[in-house]
Amino acid sequence: MNHFLKHKLSSALIVVITILVVSVLPAQATTATTTTTISELYITISDAIMETKKEDDVKAKEALESFEKQWTEMNVPNSEAANQINDAYNRAYEANNAEERLANLQQLAKGLAALEKEQNPVDELAERTNFGTEIQPAIDKLKEVIATNNQTAILQEYTKFVATWTKNERPVRELDIASYGKIETQVAFMRITLAEDELDLDQLQGQFNTLTNAIDDFVAGKVVQGTTGNYSVATLIGLLKESIDFIEEKSYDKAADSLVEFIEIWPNVEGDIRTKNASVYTEIESKVPLLVSDLSKDTVDQQRITESIDSLIKDIELVQTTSNYTYWDSALILLREGLEALLIIIALIAFLKKANQENQKKWIYVGAFSGLVVSAIAAIILSTILQSVSAGTSREIMEGYVGLGAAVLMLGVGVWLHNKSSINAWNKYIQTQMNHAISTSSIVSMAFVSFLSVFREGAETIIFYAGIAPKMSTLELSIGILIALALLAVFAIVLIKVSGKIPIHRFFIVATVLIYILAFKIIGVSVHTLQLTSVLPMTRVDHLPVISSIGFYPTWETIIPQVLLIGVVIWNLLRKK
Repeated sequence: MNHFLKHKLSSALIVVITILVVSVLPAQATTATTTTTISELYITISDAIMETKKEDDVKAKEALESFEKQWTEMNVPNSEAANQINDAYNRAYEANNAEERLANLQQLAKGLAALEKEQNPVDELAERTNFGTEIQPAIDKLKEVIATNNQTAILQEYTKFVATWTKNERPVRELDIASYGKIETQVAFMRITLAEDELDLDQLQGQFNTLTNAIDDFVAGKVVQGTTGNYSVATLIGLLKESIDFIEEKSYDKAADSLVEFIEIWPNVEGDIRTKNASVYTEIESKVPLLVSDLSKDTVDQQRITESIDSLIKDIELVQTTSNYTYWDSALILLREGLEALLIIIALIAFLKKANQENQKKWIYVGAFSGLVVSAIAAIILSTILQSVSAGTSREIMEGYVGLGAAVLMLGVGVWLHNKSSINAWNKYIQTQMNHAISTSSIVSMAFVSFLSVFREGAETIIFYAGIAPKMSTLELSIGILIALALLAVFAIVLIKVSGKIPIHRFFIVATVLIYILAFKIIGVSVHTLQLTSVLPMTRVDHLPVISSIGFYPTWETIIPQVLLIGVVIWNLLRKK
């Protein structure tokens, strides 16, 4: 009997693997049939660059493999830019170190820019000329008012100039990042000078002259030497923290120098912030020059400046910090739900044995297999719906909504469904159904009991994986599933041998708590994703850290639903007690 049961359970595990591959992977590939755009390729390259800077070779290659799939899907005809992209991709993928890969990824991005120009030809000369025409009146007015030495009037005209520059900066940023950086830097330096108690007119005039020369060079198409280097958002955070250290040492000049370096590097990195949160981008551009000025005053308000810089660090960390799920998250889901399904099947078979109806066992397996098949079909339908809804929609926004939906359903399943099917209630229901099935010798009833038991767990598994699959690699997802299947196989053998001797309810208590922790993480990650796409606001809570590993982000929008989740879980546990 034991040998026969082991064989059947082993076969069932193989079926589980097959069904899960069908069930989960479609959710990973919901965008595979959509039309890839160049913007999406840029996003994938950014992911590869970020992982390369973290020196995570595996994830960098995964991002590159995703790029290759997207690029192949576009089916771009042969051209100079397309060949450049192919060559840069191959060199980046085969790179032996992070520095080499980063250099080739930058070439890959340049190849995409060249391809974009091929597909959408731009009259560069006209763009430069039009920019000069638009910006020149604001330059002339600012030049006139600087000559008056009236600080208030200069500041007012400077503000008007900045508004004009912001409105027309796009062609500079897109055509010549070095010129853009030089102009942005001088604009910030002028703001520092104008914030001083006493205006240094000579310094302001020098900064204005540098600014106008940079603009003239861009309009004329001259090559500008800009600040170069492998800078990232981490570089900016490092400089801000460095300035705080100098402030604590009362080395205010050094602290100001760190912020000036921040301003010089900022144009090379600002795109990472601007595309994720425009308000944080604007705050940084307006605050940092004023902080430099405050550090240069005779009386330095150390506490206020430190708090302002620390606030900027938290804002940048919030914008940049994202959390992905690990293979342990994937394994936990299948382990929890798979073990419950396994126990139900074993209980049903044991029930038949006690009732001397072992000849009906095959219908238990038929029902279980049917439950897995229907679960897979449900997963495919869910993937199709998600694909349809996300067509033409931002990938990040869709991930946020799916994650939140999964978290809500997880909570509903954990509280409502499991309350309705507690150990005693569920066993009573199964026993009633089995008694009916045995008494009527109904093949359909027998299979339905097994089907219902397994489908319930399959449905939960699909819900959970829908929430985490978009934010983890296929490799990690697969590793987690394989780990869970291996553990389930061990549990199956142990349960057959020592059934009834293990306090299995204690395991379920631990596993259920871990599932709620995962729901906590999914809520935080999903809400934060919607914040980064400006769907939801971002109201930061001071003095709380970012803990992305558990999905904790110090904003009211993420904290409130997570607190509600904890409250519901505690209420449910107390009520059940």
